[in-house]
Amino acid sequence: MEYVLLLIGFLILVKGADFFVEGSSEIATFLRIPPLLIGLTIVAFGTSAPEAAVSISAALKGTGDIAVGNVVGSNLFNILFILGITAIIQPLVVERQTIKKEIPFALLGSIVLLVLIADRVLVNENAVLSRGDGLILLTYFSVFIYYILEVAKNSREQFELDDIDPSPTNIGKYVLYTIGGLVAIVFGGDMVVKNAIVIAMALGMSETLVGLTIVAVGTSLPELITSVTAALKNKSEIAVGNIVGSNIFNIFFILGISSVIHPIVVDSNILIDAVIMIISTVILLIFSLTHSKITRGEGAAFMLMYLGYMAYILIRN
Repeated sequence: MEYVLLLIGFLILVKGADFFVEGSSEIATFLRIPPLLIGLTIVAFGTSAPEAAVSISAALKGTGDIAVGNVVGSNLFNILFILGITAIIQPLVVERQTIKKEIPFALLGSIVLLVLIADRVLVNENAVLSRGDGLILLTYFSVFIYYILEVAKNSREQFELDDIDPSPTNIGKYVLYTIGGLVAIVFGGDMVVKNAIVIAMALGMSETLVGLTIVAVGTSLPELITSVTAALKNKSEIAVGNIVGSNIFNIFFILGISSVIHPIVVDSNILIDAVIMIISTVILLIFSLTHSKITRGEGAAFMLMYLGYMAYILIRN
C-alpha cells in the first residue's frame, strides 16, 4: 500500500506543480510582467516546488537525510539524466549568459554545500546543516534573485509590453489554479516523505539512499517533462536554463529554508555524492564552453555517468 500511496503522492506533486506554473504564469501575464521575468522566476520555482515540499516536510519530521539526499540526488538527476536524455533527443544550445553566469553560480552552490556539510572532515564533528548555515545559503539565494531581477530589468527594452500575449479573461480560474497547485504540492510532498520512510525501513535502505533515488527522481519529474517537451519543440535552449536554475534554487533556497526551520543532521556518505555533483557541474560547464551546445554524444556520456552513479550508490548501500 505504501508503494501505491508513494506513486499517488508523486502524481499529486507533478500535477500540483503543473497547475501552479500555469496559474501563476497567467496571473503574471494579466499583470503585464515581461515573459523573461516569468520564465526566470515562476517556472523555476514551479518545477522545483516538489523538491521544496518534500525537503521542508522532511526537515519538519526530523528526517534530514531525506532532505539533503533529495536535493543532491535531484541535482545529479537533473544534470546527468535529464540533460542527457534531452540532448540525445535534440542537441542542446546553451546561451552565452548561462555559460558565463548561471552554470558557474550553480557550481558555486555545489561547492558551498560541500563545505557546509564537511564538518566531520574539517572539524571532526558530526555533520549538521545548522540554522546559521541555512542563513548563509539564503543569503546566496538573495544574491541570485537580485541577479535575476537585474537581468529582467536590463532586458525589458527587448520586450514591448504590447507583444505579450493577451491577458486571460478568466483570472479567477487561474488564481484557483495557483492556490490549488500549492495545496497539492504541500499535500503530495507530505505523502511522499511519509511513505518513502516506511519503504526505506521495510527494505533496510538508509534515508539518504531513499532521498538520492526514489524521492529525487520523483520530485524531478516536472523538470524532466519541461526539458523533454522543450527539446521536442526545438526550443532546447530552454532546457539548460531550466535545469541550471532549478539546481541553484534547490541548494540555496530549499536547503537554506529547510535548515533554518530545523537543523539537519547529515549522513557523512553524502559528501561523496556532493563531490560527484560538483564534478558533474564542472563537466556541464566544459561541454557548454566547447561549442556552446551539448551534443548527442555528450548527452549519451551523461546518461552513462548517471547509470554508473546509480550502480555505485546501490552497491554502497
